[in-house]
Amino acid sequence: MEPVVLKDIPFELDLPGLLERLHLEEGSPDAERVRQMAQEAGAIARPKAMYGVAYIDEKGDDYVIADGVRLTSRVLRVNLDGAHRVFPYVATCGRELEEWSRSITDMLESFWASAIKEEALRCAMAAMGKDLEHRLQPGPTSDMNPGSLEDWPMSQQRQLFALVGNPLETIGVELTDSYLMVPIKSVSGLRFPTETGFQSCQLCPRERCPGRRAPYDRDLWQRRYAGH
Repeated sequence: MEPVVLKDIPFELDLPGLLERLHLEEGSPDAERVRQMAQEAGAIARPKAMYGVAYIDEKGDDYVIADGVRLTSRVLRVNLDGAHRVFPYVATCGRELEEWSRSITDMLESFWASAIKEEALRCAMAAMGKDLEHRLQPGPTSDMNPGSLEDWPMSQQRQLFALVGNPLETIGVELTDSYLMVPIKSVSGLRFPTETGFQSCQLCPRERCPGRRAPYDRDLWQRRYAGH
């Protein structure tokens, strides 16, 4: 299956919600400036996403091979116990917003611009998830992202990019030599069918993480992954 590419994703910004996340009071000078910036961003924003389907060829103790690409992770391997296909993806706020944000020199406004780009990335992820669900009907799924756990390091971005296709040429997402993505507000991952549900946060002990989506389960590794 050729990768599915989504380029006409609407940028739907929830301004009141954004102001709340930024701890800004509506009607204040700062809130007004964020509103202006959001209008600027809305005029040029082009969030994008792409995803594909890869079929699992082999499962080892701490790796899987999907469409000839080896993904090394004990956690991923166990999570894919009952799966025969996976959905690699890349989503981004788009180079248009990245270039716009680079023109902003004020430190506080740069912070606000970053939050606006995050909103665009959320739109891309939501559109990707909705399209994948409609097109492929995978049932209940979970995601894993290279670098979110020590067990699946950032260096595995290269393998993930190989699985999904050519994100640089297709949606403008570049992978640097240090395995970071440009635009910065981009995300890559592997979505997979699962009945049990999984969040990488469950295995991450980091406290006060603003992106935490599930509580840390200190016994989960030993219970599910160590002695599998």
